[in-house]
Amino acid sequence: MRTHYCGAVGAPLIGQVVTVAGWAQRRRDHGGVIFVDLRDRAGLLQVVFDPDLPTMFATAERVRNEYVLKVTGLVRARPAGTANANLKSGQVELLAQRLEILNRCEPLPFQLDEHVGEEVRLRYRYLDLRREEMRERLLLRHRITRAMRQFLDDAGFIDIETPMLSKATPEGARDYLVPSRTHAGKFFALPQSPQIYKQLLMIAGFDRYYQIVRCFRDEDLRADRQPEFTQLDIETSFLDEHQIQEIMEALIVALFKRVLDVDLPQPLPRISYKEAIRRYGSDKPDLRIPLELVDVADLVAGCDFKVFAGPAADSQGRVTALCVPRGGKLSRKEIDDYTAFVARYGAKGLAYVKVNEVAKGREGLQSPILKFLSEPAIAGILARTGSKDGDLIFFGADTAKVVSDALGALRVKVGQDLKLDEAGWRPLWVVDFPMFEWDGDAKRWMAMHHPFTSPANLDPAVLAASPGQALARAYDMVLNGSEIGGGSVRIHSQELQSAVFELLGISAEEARLKFGFLLDALKMGAPPHGGIAFGLDRLAMLMAGADSIRDVIAFPKTQTAACLMMDAPTEVSEAQLKELHIRVRAPVKVD
Repeated sequence: MRTHYCGAVGAPLIGQVVTVAGWAQRRRDHGGVIFVDLRDRAGLLQVVFDPDLPTMFATAERVRNEYVLKVTGLVRARPAGTANANLKSGQVELLAQRLEILNRCEPLPFQLDEHVGEEVRLRYRYLDLRREEMRERLLLRHRITRAMRQFLDDAGFIDIETPMLSKATPEGARDYLVPSRTHAGKFFALPQSPQIYKQLLMIAGFDRYYQIVRCFRDEDLRADRQPEFTQLDIETSFLDEHQIQEIMEALIVALFKRVLDVDLPQPLPRISYKEAIRRYGSDKPDLRIPLELVDVADLVAGCDFKVFAGPAADSQGRVTALCVPRGGKLSRKEIDDYTAFVARYGAKGLAYVKVNEVAKGREGLQSPILKFLSEPAIAGILARTGSKDGDLIFFGADTAKVVSDALGALRVKVGQDLKLDEAGWRPLWVVDFPMFEWDGDAKRWMAMHHPFTSPANLDPAVLAASPGQALARAYDMVLNGSEIGGGSVRIHSQELQSAVFELLGISAEEARLKFGFLLDALKMGAPPHGGIAFGLDRLAMLMAGADSIRDVIAFPKTQTAACLMMDAPTEVSEAQLKELHIRVRAPVKVD
């Protein structure tokens, strides 16, 4: 039907007759000559309709925006001074010889160059995807997955599919359940990840596996989270964490070079989880922001300011300072806004000190809390934070978690608001994660990553004696404040896996019921193995410069996990429910 894409018609084709097809993006009538910008996935081509061919010209007069056209014509250079450097085909135009309207288009619910709300865009997603920005994002995503496959194929990895209908297992999020028609009252679960399957593939002897795979989690959504998402899933055998990280680092470096022509640093910097929390208040620090948290509990211990003194004396507390360069110019309203911001993270307030003149000590400072602080404390805070004239110091004092969460988030927000963040890409590895974290509500230990992660110390007795001190052989790759990949070395011993289940409060009976097949497989010569999963949607979002992963997914769900375009989810017939042995009851009203 066509010989060339619109965007592929260029100077080398001048003098040739070609056939193109696409959508009329714009039609212009210039004194008897009609111009149509014809669009396909490769770009735009200017088509000229001359009145010398009256039948074709009459057809061209009927063309409107988004009509689907097929045009055959002669490629010629644009007249002098009319070339368009912004188009791949901008040096040429197509002088039409034949025109066929393949389909008309009804008036659109919105113009493609019009700014409309996300709800409208998602309802008419097939139109939204015609926009150049969205088209380029999906093409970028294609280039990302192609580069990933090329690298992994060259590195000896094998692409293997795993099932979508699986078994419900406790992996940290709520499962999507699928009722079984043939097994009344029983359910499959859609996989939150192929974690267990890829471990079984290692036991089966496929020592380098990868898969670009759909995963499902029934959880609350946000800009970088969807109920169905895609990850690059990887598993290896007979490699330790350092070797796995080396290969994955090379993958990401090659990806950025091939897709964006960006050179990432190698080797990537590595910091421990403990250091990341101490310096940045987050285990996914944005290194583009040149601000760090500084602990000052020792300087304010025993002071008259109970807000500081209490956490300073508590082993679970933290008192931290955040120095903001040139932050002294912030107004009281702006400081109040930041106080409201940290309250979202549990902070009860936000103390601050404005540094007018460092050399004057107390007299050069401005803050309602100064009267509670001793001269040594003030001098120590100024020295430790490296404060200069015109700076502002924010303080967080509470439990260690509240302070880290609140001041870590404040660090990012202030850095962005004051345009302190640097341009470019700042990847790093975060390593040495805690093996477990305590759930105060459930009164039990929880796996920080997942229950198949190997502890650094392989002795079950040591693990049981001090679970709070145990480190995991886990690692995350972080890019510009977002976790793009996370993985670990796995447990390959049935005895150690059972000990970890027991620590997590999973009884032997429950472990046998939910993971019996894995425990049995671990007895059958399981090799040492480990891997990682990269969030493809999140990585594509960052590389595209988009604000949400919905902008790099062809057909995403809304914040309420609904598809506006297809009006899903929907009710189903009683007959279908009966086949699945399901009865729907009306929701219980809560007064």
